[in-house]
Amino acid sequence: MTGEFTAKATYGQVFAVAQFRVLFAGRLLGVMSDTVRSVALAVLVFERTDSPLLTAMAFTIGFLPQAAGGLFLAAMADRFPPRALVSTGYALQCAVGLLLASGRLPVAGSLLLVAAVACLTPVTTGATARVLAEVLTGDAYVLGRSLSYLVAVAAQLAGMSVGGALTAWLGVERTMLLTAVAHLLASVISRLFLPRTEPVRASGSIVRKTWQGNAALTRAPGVTELITAQCLPAAYLAAGGSLLIPYSAQRGFGPAETGVLLAATSVGMLLGDVVVGRAFAPATRERLVLPLLLIMDTPLITLVLNPPQPVIAAAYVITGVGSAYLLGLQRRFLEAVPPELHGQGFALLNTTTMTIQGVGPLVFGLIAEFLPLDRTIALIGVSSVITALLLRGTIRPRPSR
Repeated sequence: MTGEFTAKATYGQVFAVAQFRVLFAGRLLGVMSDTVRSVALAVLVFERTDSPLLTAMAFTIGFLPQAAGGLFLAAMADRFPPRALVSTGYALQCAVGLLLASGRLPVAGSLLLVAAVACLTPVTTGATARVLAEVLTGDAYVLGRSLSYLVAVAAQLAGMSVGGALTAWLGVERTMLLTAVAHLLASVISRLFLPRTEPVRASGSIVRKTWQGNAALTRAPGVTELITAQCLPAAYLAAGGSLLIPYSAQRGFGPAETGVLLAATSVGMLLGDVVVGRAFAPATRERLVLPLLLIMDTPLITLVLNPPQPVIAAAYVITGVGSAYLLGLQRRFLEAVPPELHGQGFALLNTTTMTIQGVGPLVFGLIAEFLPLDRTIALIGVSSVITALLLRGTIRPRPSR
């Protein structure tokens, strides 16, 4: 590692940067709103269809369509001002919430609407990551990425914890309206407080530039391998969470018990990132990648025994702790991406992650149509362990170039 990455930074140094605080606040509001909306939509679909596959699809409908944005629009992240991209992204999510709150859309129409706006998510996340790479350096960047991830986890935790209760109390339509208000606030904060920057003067089609940039990224040494290592495990994490609503219904758990299970993974993710980020030096975090990957999802194998609800919650907490493996890959990915493609590089990473997170629940949701839910969730754990072992060559610590 170079000196700037070996020197350990603090979270206080990261929060001292004004641009980071703005992105942090917007992400907190945006992700929490997305999560509450996903829970409400999943509850609605399960009540109307009683299908684990369709419920898993509703829970993760915002993931898979992001592939379209990453393939055709990701170059926008490096060509337009981040302030405009981020604030517009939140505004569009607000519009979706308002339409869902109208109560006039069928299930299919609601799913298609959420999927359509998700196509632009890689652009906004790429713009956000571009700002982080510009305003944070060295280990402060790694911790900034960690905090960005942590705020998403905390927002997911809050959304999972209250999403079901809000839907039961307010109904689907009013819950959707609440998410629209939160997205509007995130848009206003981003518009008012992110700095104004000039767009990059570049000619040519966005689609063509996106294809050219993605091709350059896949040719850059290490980029494809590191994207794979960050994305594949996320598929199992998403799949395990997407089946919790039908699994809880099958086990006869009440809304409060189900809410605890939905929040358990996020609790573990929060704990894992805080402990690994604060307690270990950068080089140690990189050596912990494989052990943490082996921890992630392995406890889900115990669900084949149909344990009591507290044991299930503990299994999902431990699973979440394993997701801290991502901290050990941030430095290598930043160095592997060419500087002129930072925005698009992170957009491609996010696109791939979200796409695979959408595929995972669909695959295991389909399996759950034929296998009992407890065995399907246990199979997720087995598959995760096998994947971690196959990736061990890619995730082995490498020196800084």
